[in-house]
Amino acid sequence: MSSVVSFRSAAASLTLVIFLCRGQRYTACSVKRFLLLLLLGASSALAAPRVGTHDGYTRVVFDLPRQTSASTKATGQSVTVKLGLTLPAERGRLSAPGVTAYAVAGSTVTLTLAKGHAGAKVQVLPPKDGHAARLVIDVPTSTAAARVPALPVRRVTTPAAVTRPASTAALVRPRVVLDPGHGGVDPGMQSRWVQEHAVTLDVALRVRDVLRQHGVDVVMTRDKNTDLSPDKATDLDLRAKMATNDKTSAYVSIHVNASTDPAAQGIETYYFGQPLGGASRSVAVQENGGGSIGQELTRRAADRAQSQLGDLLAQAKLAFSRQLAQKVQTQLVRATGAVDRGVQTDAFYVIRYPTTPAILIEIGFGSSPVEGPRLAQPAYRDRVAQAIARAILEFLNKN
Repeated sequence: MSSVVSFRSAAASLTLVIFLCRGQRYTACSVKRFLLLLLLGASSALAAPRVGTHDGYTRVVFDLPRQTSASTKATGQSVTVKLGLTLPAERGRLSAPGVTAYAVAGSTVTLTLAKGHAGAKVQVLPPKDGHAARLVIDVPTSTAAARVPALPVRRVTTPAAVTRPASTAALVRPRVVLDPGHGGVDPGMQSRWVQEHAVTLDVALRVRDVLRQHGVDVVMTRDKNTDLSPDKATDLDLRAKMATNDKTSAYVSIHVNASTDPAAQGIETYYFGQPLGGASRSVAVQENGGGSIGQELTRRAADRAQSQLGDLLAQAKLAFSRQLAQKVQTQLVRATGAVDRGVQTDAFYVIRYPTTPAILIEIGFGSSPVEGPRLAQPAYRDRVAQAIARAILEFLNKN
C-alpha cells in the first residue's frame, strides 16, 4: 500500500473521527492532535508548489510525503520528473521568471518553462530539521545555467545579525504584513512603564526597516498612532483581511502582554486554533478588544477554529503558521533571555484567516516590574525587532 495519504482518504478518516467523537468527551485538542498527525501524510502532498525568485534563478519546490528516487527528462520547454511514488493530480499556472505552469499526474511532475529558458537543475532533498522531503527544481532566469547555485538552500544561522537572503535581487519579492497591535481609540495595555500601542508600533517599524533592507516587500496595517476603524470588530476585521492576499508570505501581529500578577513575565507566540482555556483565553479576550466585545470576537474566532477542524487544507496551511511561530519564539527567547512561555494556539480574531501563515506575538509583559522597564528601552526593543526579523527571513528562506 502506498504511504501517500490522499485528500479523499484523509478527509474520510477525519469524518469518521468526528463522527466517533460525537457524544463523547474527547477534547478539541485530541481531535486536533489526530488531525495534525493525519496531515503529516496529507498536507505536503496536497500543497501547491512554492515558488521563490532568487539572483539568477527561480526555485520551484514540491513537498513530498517521503524520500524517493527521481529521474529527469528535459524536452523542449518542459522538465519532466519521474518519482518513485504517486501524488494526487494537480495543475496550475506559475507567474515567475522562467516558469509558466506545473502539472502533477501520478508519479510524474512536469514543469513548463518560459520560452528561451533551459538548463533546469533537479534534486530531491531528504527530510531534515522538521521539513518534509522536497522536490526542488531550479530554473535559470538567464541563459547561463551555471549561475544556479548548488543545493542545499542557504540558511540564516547567525543569531546576532540578519544574513542577507538570496532573494534580495528577486524580480518578485516576498511580502510580509506587519500588524502593530492596537492604536487610535484603542491604546491597548497601559502601565507605569509603557503603552502597548506605542511599543508595538516602534518594534514593528524596526522590523519593517530590517526586512526592507533584505528585499522584502513590507505592508504595515498602521504606521502611526491610528486605527483602521473606531469600531473594534471592524478594525480587527480590516487588519485580518490584509492577510488574505495571495501574494502575502506571512502576517505578523505584535502585542504587549499584561497581567494582574506582577510576577507574570515572558514571551509567547500564538498561531490560530482552538483556545486552550484558562489564562490563554484571557489573553485572546484582551487582544480582541477586552470586555464584552473581546468576549464576543473571541467566541466568533473560536467558532471559526472549530469549523476549520474539518478543513484539511486550512489545517495544512496552519502548519506553516506553527512553523513561523516556532522560529519567532526561538529567536526572541535567544535574543532577550526572557522567560520562554512557548508556542500556543488560541482564537485571536486578527489571525483567523488560514490563507497566509499568520502569528501573534506577545513580546513581554508591560505590567511586569522586570519587563515593563525593558520594553521602555529603545535598545531592548531593537533586540526584539532584530530577532523577529531574523525569524521571518529564516522562514521565507526555507519556504
